Amino acid sequence: MAVFLTSVSSVLVIVLIMALGYILRKTGWFAYSFGGNIASLITKIALPASIFMGVMDHLTRESLLGLGKGIIFPALGVIIGYVIAWSAVKVLKIKPGRRGIFMNAVVNANTIFIGMPLNNALFGEKAMSYFLIYYIINTVSTWAFGVYLISNDDPTVDKSQKKAHKINWKKVLPMPLVGFIVAIVWLLLGIPVPSFMGQTLSYVGALVTPLSLIYIGIVLCDAGLNNFRFERDSILALLGRFVLSPVVLILLIKAGASFGVDLPTLMRQTLVVQSATPMLAVLPILAKEAHGDVKYATDVVVMSTVLFVVVVPILMAILQFI
Repeated sequence: MAVFLTSVSSVLVIVLIMALGYILRKTGWFAYSFGGNIASLITKIALPASIFMGVMDHLTRESLLGLGKGIIFPALGVIIGYVIAWSAVKVLKIKPGRRGIFMNAVVNANTIFIGMPLNNALFGEKAMSYFLIYYIINTVSTWAFGVYLISNDDPTVDKSQKKAHKINWKKVLPMPLVGFIVAIVWLLLGIPVPSFMGQTLSYVGALVTPLSLIYIGIVLCDAGLNNFRFERDSILALLGRFVLSPVVLILLIKAGASFGVDLPTLMRQTLVVQSATPMLAVLPILAKEAHGDVKYATDVVVMSTVLFVVVVPILMAILQFI
């Protein structure tokens, strides 16, 4: 019960900051372009700085080996998730223009704008290295394969006319991931971080959590909380994100433990919680580029962002018995 109440308290903090962003956007304090400006600041500057200092503060050359075995579980979880989502698309006859969105909704999470603040609220900075494991897998999954599924689901293009999808390496290697790679190299070389540089990066990195949540509030305001509606395909996507994804990862972790690959408790909790974070905030943008069902993409993103405040405390309570 104590864990449940703690998680509720942590999620309440997140909700209040999101509400602040929503209210300030609704009352006209923030211009329409402000959300995009915040997103750029977070992804290109603040998050790389936060990740770099997280690695420097919480990892050693010896502890890197422990992260290696942890990355197997989310990687397998993503692969299994894609297989199940693809099967569901066929069996349940998800219509063209929604198929790629549906599979991304089930498999890929909003690790930057929700996952990172949520992880900090629930587990603190000591879980940063475990968060990075899921972040890496999720980033590669989204931009190397998820985008392909959406672009290949363009209902306005004849199948014979579709061009081969090329991997956009700028997206597969975004600045937060570059920040992680630089931090690992820095750590392996044993280069000390000057105090002025460390303090600067720490201050800038501290912007990630509040700005990310304010950004989500802005997104919810612009999308309109009264405009979405529950329908079969939306409910299926939500079940895939909040039930299927964490259940698959929990089963993989349990199976690994039975074969002697036992993960630290904090790593298990971090990976499972990240697997149940809301859907990618960029889904409507990707859907629009591929002439997909933008309304459907917006609906599932908004609904998952609202519902995660209920899902996380329940999931945290369940994790105590795993």
